[in-house]
Amino acid sequence: MTSLAVANPGSLIQSVDWVAIAPPLIAAVAALAVLVTDLFLPERHKRWLGRLAAAGLALALLALLPLTGGSPRATFCLRNVAGATDTTGCSYVADHFALVFQLLALGGALIAALLSMHTVEDQKLPRGEYWFLLLSSATGAALLPASRDLATMVIALEVASLPAFALVALRRDGRGAEAAFKFFVSSVTATAVMLLGIGFVYAASGSLHLGPVAQGLEHAPAQLKALAEAGAVLTLVGFAFKVAAVPFHFWVPDTYTGAPLPVAGYLSVVGKAAGLSGLALATTVAFRPYAHTWGLVLAVLAAVTMTVGNVGALRQRFDTRYSAVRLLAWSSVGQAGYLLVPLAAAGYAPTGADPLGATAAYALIYGVVNLGAFGVVAAVGRRAGTSVDDFRGLFARNRWTALALAFFLLCLAGLPPGVIGLFGKVVVFRAAVDAGLGWLAVVMAVNVVVALYYYLLWTARLFAPADASAVAAEDGAERRLPVGLTATLGLTASAAVVLSVAPQLVLQVAGGSLF
Repeated sequence: MTSLAVANPGSLIQSVDWVAIAPPLIAAVAALAVLVTDLFLPERHKRWLGRLAAAGLALALLALLPLTGGSPRATFCLRNVAGATDTTGCSYVADHFALVFQLLALGGALIAALLSMHTVEDQKLPRGEYWFLLLSSATGAALLPASRDLATMVIALEVASLPAFALVALRRDGRGAEAAFKFFVSSVTATAVMLLGIGFVYAASGSLHLGPVAQGLEHAPAQLKALAEAGAVLTLVGFAFKVAAVPFHFWVPDTYTGAPLPVAGYLSVVGKAAGLSGLALATTVAFRPYAHTWGLVLAVLAAVTMTVGNVGALRQRFDTRYSAVRLLAWSSVGQAGYLLVPLAAAGYAPTGADPLGATAAYALIYGVVNLGAFGVVAAVGRRAGTSVDDFRGLFARNRWTALALAFFLLCLAGLPPGVIGLFGKVVVFRAAVDAGLGWLAVVMAVNVVVALYYYLLWTARLFAPADASAVAAEDGAERRLPVGLTATLGLTASAAVVLSVAPQLVLQVAGGSLF
């Protein structure tokens, strides 16, 4: 009879580093608190649930502070016989990479929560369910950058994605259900393909932890090489879907149009950040032995994605309903292409630190200005509509809102005074050049010039002569924005201005190692 006893039972007991896991843990606890509170809170007081959700996200952001400035903290690690730990065998690592993307995920979720305050009330969305789903999705998005094994990464990706389906479907005008269905079917298909790939990778490498996966693939038997390569390609499909890279982008315009505006903004920033962090970890850590292969694939993917996104935006008619949201949707596809450029460069660099820093810096810049643009669209949509032509003469009706949107669009275009957008594009461009991807830098430069057309055309609409009746109607209406919208525009505009004056606050991320 085989004995199951071990010589040192205490070696099987792990201590959890609660400080390291605090950011996603606080978001998860806040989600449960909102769900339970919703059961007992009277209907007239349920607007406080939004404030509770925002407070939980703010607290999760504050929990990042103790993790900065020191060495990476790891937990849920495999122990060797001596009882020591090795971070390559850990499932959760709070290093610089994780902290940057957790800042983006939780900060983006907080801004989306502020943006959602008036939407939940105006559209009469179920408050408890909405805030619970938003916090749950933010928990998964914050967990993914710190995950260091493929199983945890899949769980985190699904925790971020599944509540997002329901958030899209909460819109009750008939468009939400259709958008959620398209989003759900395409996402589930991508996840199934990714799980198949992970199975192949595990069979070839004998591990799920990212570091040991790289070692296993490097020394895999020759007969398993084809299986390992196929597994690596299939694994990247799920993350490419979340990033909205071509050809996995087709769900974006319809989903953004059918979702509540704050949810569309959330998906464009937080959902993209989750997919981008997973894609970066899988390629630069787990699949490092195939760097030149996935480097070339990501380079081609980046070129095609930015081109398709900008062409789609150019084809968007400004007089159609929801054209402003669709334009931002196609713009987000084009921006995804720029975000993929440093990842492709990481495949050709001796180490992936500097290119990954460029991706992280650009993602932070994009997150701030894109959520700000969605905030202005939500503000204008309260009284007018969400077509680009509805923004004509906005400066005459509400100059501060118009100036904010103009600044956000110029940041996205990379033109002064949106200096931070210009510096972000320069950092990405330099990453491609330094990696020897001159052709990709040329494609990016052409796409940046092409994108100027629709960004500047929208900006020009803001300062065009306004219709007299529209100005009179605006003068007769209540000009004051809801508190949540005011906070959203104030935070995003202030952050964009500060970063344009002192770009080193975020660009220093591009100059250091994230691992």
